[in-house]
Amino acid sequence: MKTTQITFKGALGETLSARLDEPESDARAYAIFSHCFTCNKDLPVVRRISTALTTHGIAVLRFDFTGLGQSEGEFSASNFSSNVADLVCAADWLTEHHQPPKLIVGHSLGGAAALAAATKVESVSAVATIAAPSEPNHITAMFSDRAEEVKQAGKADVEIAGRTFEISKQFIDDVEAYSLLEQVASLRRALLIFHSPQDAVVSLDHAASLYKAAKHPKSFVSIDGGDHMLSRAKDAEFVANMLGTWAVRYA
Repeated sequence: MKTTQITFKGALGETLSARLDEPESDARAYAIFSHCFTCNKDLPVVRRISTALTTHGIAVLRFDFTGLGQSEGEFSASNFSSNVADLVCAADWLTEHHQPPKLIVGHSLGGAAALAAATKVESVSAVATIAAPSEPNHITAMFSDRAEEVKQAGKADVEIAGRTFEISKQFIDDVEAYSLLEQVASLRRALLIFHSPQDAVVSLDHAASLYKAAKHPKSFVSIDGGDHMLSRAKDAEFVANMLGTWAVRYA
């Protein structure tokens, strides 16, 4: 695998930091990875999945959403809709510099964003989600004790996974207004849903809702024993290998 550091302009006009992982030989197709809420492109699960896809001849563009990781911008100014738009910008960059992406992979809220973005990128023929919620407003459960304060004050600092982020009212308004399942019903792309029955952050019910809403071709793979972040290397590698085999069919 060869990795190139790149940048491109995101939906809010900020410069986004990215890495393009490519197989040693010519890529048979290009994919985009959409990381989880408040995460970044260098998370172990992201790297493992990206590496696995390159062994199947698929190049992967992984990037930090606006205001996260090494990307410019204020996290509080972003929202679910801007994440979706950032994914479209990533697709535009690939189209201009390499070839249009065939696959979008997303983890957690990034999986929901991947589903939404796929409906806006014509070249995408397949989408894979990992521990994704069926509606983006599920994310507010992570700071439910502060949500009312955010709405009243317009913004507030909340702790998420041991780190502090400023959440704005516009973020909550955006996820509450979004209807993802309606888009999934008209996705018209192959869909692969990964989810752990033991996921304590996003319950298995969300995977069931996504599967029920989607039309065929659709598949579900259980990550039995895995946690939400796929923190065990063997769980991430299982997903990576299954995804790589499946993705070749649509590459």
